[in-house]
Amino acid sequence: MRDKVGLIMMFAMPVLLALVITAVQNSTFELVNHNQIKLLLCNKDTGEASTQLYRAIEKTGMFTVIPVDTATNPEQVASLMHTNDALVAVIIPYGFSGQINTTANNISHDALKNFDLQKDGSKAHNTKNVYPLTLYYHPALQGSFRESMNGTLKGALQLVENKQIVRTLYAALNEKEIPDSLEQEMLNNQVPVNQIPISRNGSRNIPNATQHNIPAWTIFAMFFIVISLGSSVVREKLSGSFVRLKTLPTSYIVALLSKQITYLAVTIIQAAVIFSIGSWLFPHIGLPALNLPSDMVGLLIVSLICGWCAVSYAICIGVFAETQEQANGFGAVSILILAALGGLLVPSFAMPDAFKNILKLSPLHWGLEAYYGLFLEGGKLKDVLMNILPLFGITIIIQLLTLYGLNKKNLV
Repeated sequence: MRDKVGLIMMFAMPVLLALVITAVQNSTFELVNHNQIKLLLCNKDTGEASTQLYRAIEKTGMFTVIPVDTATNPEQVASLMHTNDALVAVIIPYGFSGQINTTANNISHDALKNFDLQKDGSKAHNTKNVYPLTLYYHPALQGSFRESMNGTLKGALQLVENKQIVRTLYAALNEKEIPDSLEQEMLNNQVPVNQIPISRNGSRNIPNATQHNIPAWTIFAMFFIVISLGSSVVREKLSGSFVRLKTLPTSYIVALLSKQITYLAVTIIQAAVIFSIGSWLFPHIGLPALNLPSDMVGLLIVSLICGWCAVSYAICIGVFAETQEQANGFGAVSILILAALGGLLVPSFAMPDAFKNILKLSPLHWGLEAYYGLFLEGGKLKDVLMNILPLFGITIIIQLLTLYGLNKKNLV
């Protein structure tokens, strides 16, 4: 309790990280799923197809379309984007409608010719230069987000092209315009796609930013006790406490286990505090609530093993460090590296292939996978055993390494 800095590092900092990162990530999810992105649309064409494209982009639901005057160069587009606080801009070129009509006529001509329905004296192909749409985007947009927008715009463009092809074919066959009801039925008759998150208990709860972040930063908080516990071990070595403990009529292992039990209780309190904040506080500040897993016994066991591994690692750092500065510096940096390798900072599936084997050496990876099995997949203890066992094995290795360091330094 006297270690005020250690308490801040163990409780205040992880809670603040969980709160800030969850809020930021949740706002990103809201931007993608609910909010609309401002899109500047500069239409240099005056035909019907460009108007249809405008409406199709609006109907996607992804963009708030802002019409702007004709822009002649990228500098003007950039200035308009900055003025309107827009992330993307689309330029529809001159002759866009004529190009769409020509393409539709060519495709219709080929289709009717293949079915021997083309009348004599029909016009030959009328080819024109292709004038592509131009998409300007803010450089801060990530590649995956950019591709998502590009796919949405291509879908809107495909809808306009298909509509013109259907109209041209129908007019060639029936010598009259296609009825609106038939046109809508032909164009909108798509096979639906049901999106269902996998789960072990059959639930259909959609994971949110809280479900992803709270388990991750709980593990991070547990391992960050290296700042307090590692420094404590170093102080005991420098102050001679280890020598005095050796004079007691018992093994030092007893004192070492006592220290581990005390700090293991601290890690469980950390988990309880962060989980409680996610469950009770987050809904009051506009963030999704944390849904605790149904297997509370499994949650407790996973938390105990994660906490024991964190405590073991902190003591190991303290045993081998010569000064508190070494323990704090190496401990903090190593936890950040293990968190990055373990998937806390970057999802493991997004890592390069060269790192996918290295991440298995990080205890934070196995702890995170066990928590995700409970929180995201709705699993039980038996479902995450293959994640707990490697974490338990790493803990035993760290314990043996600690005993080796104690013997080598004649501390036991």
